[in-house]
Order: sequence, then C-alpha cells, then structure tokens
Amino acid sequence: MSEKALIIVCDDEEPMREMLEELLTDEGYAVTTAKGGAELRQLVPKVRPDLVICDLKMPGEDGLSLTRWLRSESHCAVLMLTGMGSVLDRVVGLEMGADDYLPKPFEPAELRSRIKAILRRTMTPVHAHGRPSNRVRIGRCVLDIEQKTLFDENGDKVALTSMEFDLLYTLVTHAKRVLSRDQLLEMAHHQRWDPFDRSIDIRITRLRKKIEIDPSKPQVLRTVRGEGYMLVTDGE
Repeated sequence: MSEKALIIVCDDEEPMREMLEELLTDEGYAVTTAKGGAELRQLVPKVRPDLVICDLKMPGEDGLSLTRWLRSESHCAVLMLTGMGSVLDRVVGLEMGADDYLPKPFEPAELRSRIKAILRRTMTPVHAHGRPSNRVRIGRCVLDIEQKTLFDENGDKVALTSMEFDLLYTLVTHAKRVLSRDQLLEMAHHQRWDPFDRSIDIRITRLRKKIEIDPSKPQVLRTVRGEGYMLVTDGE
C-alpha cells in the first residue's frame, strides 16, 4: 500500500480511544476518533476512511447498527471490538458485514496483525481511502469516475445509463469482493431485493457486453455461483 491508511476509532471510552489513537499513529496510520455513533456518522462522509474500528457496546447506537450503516453507505472495512464472552454478538457482527472482530482485552500485537490483514484484503490501488482513482481500467474500457463516463480501447465514449454507472461504481469500490444481488440493489440503487427482480442480472449482462473482450466468457465481471458477482480490475 503506497498511501497511508486512514482509520477512525469509534469507542465511548476515552482511555480506549486515546490508547488506540496513540498506538495506531505510532504504526504510521492516519487516525481520527469518534466517541459514538453520531460523531461517526458525521466523520465518515468527510474523511472517507479505509477502516473503522468500532466498539460493539456503546450508549445510544451500538456497533451492530453502525456496521450495517457502514456497509450500506460507505466502502470502508470494519473491525469490531467485542466483549470476551459475547460469541453470539461476534457472529451477528460478522453477518452484519464486519470484516473481523477482536475481543477485549486484546494484545497490541494482535490488533496490529488484524489491521494489517484487513487492509491487505481491502485496500487496492482503486480502493485507497474508500474511493477509487479518478480513472479505472475495467476490462477493455476505462471508467472516468469524475465524468461518469466509460471509454473503450480507442478512447471513444461507451453509452452508459445512470443506473449502469451506479452499479459499476459499486462494483469498482468493492473490487475483488463478492456482492449478492441484494447487496448490489441496496448499495447501487437503494432498493430491497425481490426474488423475482432480475434487474441486476440484466444490467450485469449489458455491462459485460461493454467491458468484456468476450462477454460469453467474462473475465472481469465474474459470476460466483450461488453468491453473486465480483469485479476483478485490471492487473488482478
């Protein structure tokens, strides 16, 4: 990772926030803190973190609700801090979308190891600081994020509807992650999935015709049988 990862620590206990901030800053990360859900919700859109370390049990909005929100509204990874005995909470946390969990109390060395493992999985050149680069190569095309425009190998514009762009942007910002139809509908179109709704499949087919060298044998926008779809960016 060539860029410094940006981490938000969200914990209602001030000594824990200060300890984590000092430890992670010493490790070379850019760190900011939030004392609860309200502050976290304000910070995330402003700083666009790569990772949020979130305590599970906090007054007001808890870590499970915040993790669910982060998964629907942001593109950062989540490390959840849990109590030693809360096995069920850990399972639920992972189901809500947390990338990993760490029971309290923990050793600093284990925290460092968990963070490095998460960032290795989730930070790529097109996913630094929770957002893609302005121009991303996808198959035989290049997507210009700022212009919301797709260009082919000759530099010509490829027609792209607003919904196709939203879907492609969601896939780019979650590159190498398998996303279900339900997740794609919620993240890209803010809709709930209906078992009879084939709109995502139709848009995936259209996108493949535009970005794949051979749409019948997709190498970039792949189907993961029984799970959903995954985008593999150039060079992967």
